[in-house]
Amino acid sequence: MLELKPRANASAFWTYASPVLALVLTVLIGLAIFIALGKDPVQGLLVFFWEPIKSTYALGELLVKATPLLLIALGLAVCFRSNVWNIGAEGQYVVGALAAGGVALTANATSTGWIVLPILLAGILGGMVWGGLVAWLRDRFNANEILVSLMLVYVAIQLLQFMVYGPWKDPNGYNFPQTKTFDAVTKIPRLMPGSRVTIGLLLALIGAGAVWVYLYRTRAGFAQQVGGLAPLAARYAGFSSRRALWSALLISGGFAGLAGALEVAGPIGQLTPYVPAGYGFAAIIVAFVGRLHPIGAIFSAILMSMFYIGGELAQSRLGLPKSITGVFQGLLLFALLACDILIANRLTWRRSA
Repeated sequence: MLELKPRANASAFWTYASPVLALVLTVLIGLAIFIALGKDPVQGLLVFFWEPIKSTYALGELLVKATPLLLIALGLAVCFRSNVWNIGAEGQYVVGALAAGGVALTANATSTGWIVLPILLAGILGGMVWGGLVAWLRDRFNANEILVSLMLVYVAIQLLQFMVYGPWKDPNGYNFPQTKTFDAVTKIPRLMPGSRVTIGLLLALIGAGAVWVYLYRTRAGFAQQVGGLAPLAARYAGFSSRRALWSALLISGGFAGLAGALEVAGPIGQLTPYVPAGYGFAAIIVAFVGRLHPIGAIFSAILMSMFYIGGELAQSRLGLPKSITGVFQGLLLFALLACDILIANRLTWRRSA
């Protein structure tokens, strides 16, 4: 019989091998799903893991999807390492997009390309305000940040819909709930012609480096992590749990807001009710698959963006429903949770009596 026995110490090998095994299990279960649906499993795997990387254009689209996922996951990694459970990054993403869109709508004939900076700053501040609201409710009233941050997602979506159905609705938009298309001067600069990849990718990579330095090379980052792992030890060492709470949620909100700003002033180009794309929720999986590490988040963001693009292609080429993307995301998360058991436990063989 196979049985689990507790390890004396956590396995360093399985800490990093667990996401790889989870991906393998996800692929195997995905093959079974394709067969059960009567689809060619090889074609299904090609759609998810080859089509997104087979050409320069496809790689560009992959990076477009990966950029907001990486940015949001970086902020969530800081939160989760601090034992602050921010589940509402989607709301902070939406409010960041809303704030950035408001600045973009002020552009006129005299505006220059420098307006991109206020747009991005507005997105960051919008996300920080929404994250700060969660921190204030937790700090002032001891409200559960999981429930508060999650409920604020739907408040943010309602604010977005109010603006695009009301004050910011394009009068020349044939009654569609959307703002006017942002002026060309407000668009985020692209890295290369013929691709939708913007400087947001560079900002995300710089953000990954900044988070790494903050977490592993600064006293403040050390305090954040100690507070998450051992709150009593952090208190004894003089680290402020209140400061850790505010720092984690403001950083997370800022990254999510920046992602929202880059999306609406980049690939989307206007505000619509479809700005909420689920990136804030998918980034939770990205953060955990990446082991709450900035470098790991880069690779897991690319993997998750492959699921997004593969799901879209599976609809058009294989006739599968849109929910196939969520199925693969959920499979990866549950497989990871199952494989993580091997970090603290050893699988052994015991002969039955």
